[in-house]
Amino acid sequence: MDPIKRLLEIATHEVGTHEDGGNNCGPRIVEYQSATWLKPAPWPWCAAFICWIIREWIKSPEVLAKLSLRNNKEAEKWRPQTAGAFDFERWAKEKGLAVLNKKSLAKAGDLIVFEFSHIGIVVKDQISPDSIECIEGNTNGGGQRDSSTGDGVWRKRRAASLARSFIRIIR
Repeated sequence: MDPIKRLLEIATHEVGTHEDGGNNCGPRIVEYQSATWLKPAPWPWCAAFICWIIREWIKSPEVLAKLSLRNNKEAEKWRPQTAGAFDFERWAKEKGLAVLNKKSLAKAGDLIVFEFSHIGIVVKDQISPDSIECIEGNTNGGGQRDSSTGDGVWRKRRAASLARSFIRIIR
């Protein structure tokens, strides 16, 4: 399977996951948070969600080959493990990935870092410079993403002006 299609399949499968038992809580949220270096607890989890998606994605032999990673141990060292949205830019630069400015047109599979310290994954090539379709964790139907209003994994259309950068994992 094409690596970008696989990445989007993993993200899409999670749409509809909701917090359970309180804000920033629940078994799935703990699972997402376990993909970071932080101990799971009731903290905002948008970056953890992306770390989890990538952790699951790199289990595929096709993805390992596309990323020139020789084995799972090497892949585990390569993947992001941060709980901070802006920190993804540092990770990407360290790994030699393309970090594109907000004026670039996003492609399906790009990570989108938002100006308001939030992150998601682009699900369709951006055609219009005005909007972007993405999947995000720790958000809600209204678009908020903070620790008191985010409640699950949602597919959203966002204004492109909210982007800070795009990270292209596969060129």
